[in-house]
Amino acid sequence: MRIGDAAAAAGLTPRALRYYEERGLLTAHRTSSGHRDYTAEDVRHLRAVRELLTAGLTIEDVRALVSAIEALPANRRDRPALSEPRTDGPRADGEPGLCTVPNMIVRRRLAYLDERIERLTELRDGLAQRVGGPLRDLGRDLDPARTPAAG
Repeated sequence: MRIGDAAAAAGLTPRALRYYEERGLLTAHRTSSGHRDYTAEDVRHLRAVRELLTAGLTIEDVRALVSAIEALPANRRDRPALSEPRTDGPRADGEPGLCTVPNMIVRRRLAYLDERIERLTELRDGLAQRVGGPLRDLGRDLDPARTPAAG
């Protein structure tokens, strides 16, 4: 199917689809005339990418997941990588096993988000403590019911 049809089927725009291809999340097959040609499997893949991005992963996280999934033997690719309970442990060379890669990526993203939430909460609390009074006063000053009528 052509790019517009594939994008619509995946809930994306053609521009987003081109961007995903540019960032290495998908490789489009080309027709003899050079047009992109997508399969139903590509659409399924694009939907999964969209869901992972919506869930809070970054393009780089998703690219790492795609690489890990593509490295799996074909008979293991259909199993849900993110929710698989068992891990294969580290390889002989000390690198993480393929099943642990998705878990590591998700855990790293969660740790990053937790740090950001903590920092933003500290900033919010500090701001509220420092300017809470003046902001309340400003809100009172802007309240039309309390503003004297122009005379």
